[in-house]
Amino acid sequence: MEQQEVITLLSRRELDKMRQAGRLAAQLLDYLEPMVQPGTSTQALNDAAEAWTQAHGAISAPLGYKGPVIDFPRSICTSINEVVCHGIPSPDQILRNGDIINIDVTPIVDGYHGDTSRTFLVGQPSPLARKLVEVTEEAMWRGIRAVKPGARIGDIGAAIQTYAEAEGFSVVRDFVGHGVHRIFHTAPQIPHYGTAGKGKKLRKGMVFTIEPMINVGTYEVEVLGDGWTAVTADRKLSAQFEHTVAVTADGVEVLTLAPAQVSV
Repeated sequence: MEQQEVITLLSRRELDKMRQAGRLAAQLLDYLEPMVQPGTSTQALNDAAEAWTQAHGAISAPLGYKGPVIDFPRSICTSINEVVCHGIPSPDQILRNGDIINIDVTPIVDGYHGDTSRTFLVGQPSPLARKLVEVTEEAMWRGIRAVKPGARIGDIGAAIQTYAEAEGFSVVRDFVGHGVHRIFHTAPQIPHYGTAGKGKKLRKGMVFTIEPMINVGTYEVEVLGDGWTAVTADRKLSAQFEHTVAVTADGVEVLTLAPAQVSV
């Protein structure tokens, strides 16, 4: 996805708008979570998300988002097992006991995007799948904890990569975090791997996603013929967690935190 070059520093008013969008995004994932059960289709998750989003006066940003082959045809992304990201919901795709599924949502509220995702367990996944999901969520939080004014973008990636690889997993290179506000995908790019002390300096008012995709096997991915669905090259499991964060005067604020979640 194309990245704009200019990094926008958001005003207090704009940050308030982002908080509203982020809060709604978190609430949407909370709403969908009880539906993540064996026998549910990803189309059913999509339709429930779209209806809920409309009922709350918001717009689903993914729906119709321009792609290289087709525009994205659904309201959310549903990525199961070896699907790394951008999975397209389908009535034929039924959740099975033992699956893991990442649900990625981005409602637009008053022009601002709230972008977040979580990986959910379906029934009773394997110990390896559970470990992957736990490590991926912790990797995201380690990246978030590296955010503060004066830190470098490389500090985020280094924190994620060091932890994930120490746990025996790999970090996807082909997809990265991104700036987000009125524009869905903009500068800066936030790689989930890298070297501490390198990259652009973080400044108060910057808002971006941290969304590591962590794989059981190789970090390499393939994009299927629809131009969207990315899968692990070795077809082993992948998990992802995502929050939208803002750089504050003395640290970081998580804008997509659900009421039940604990921040940094």
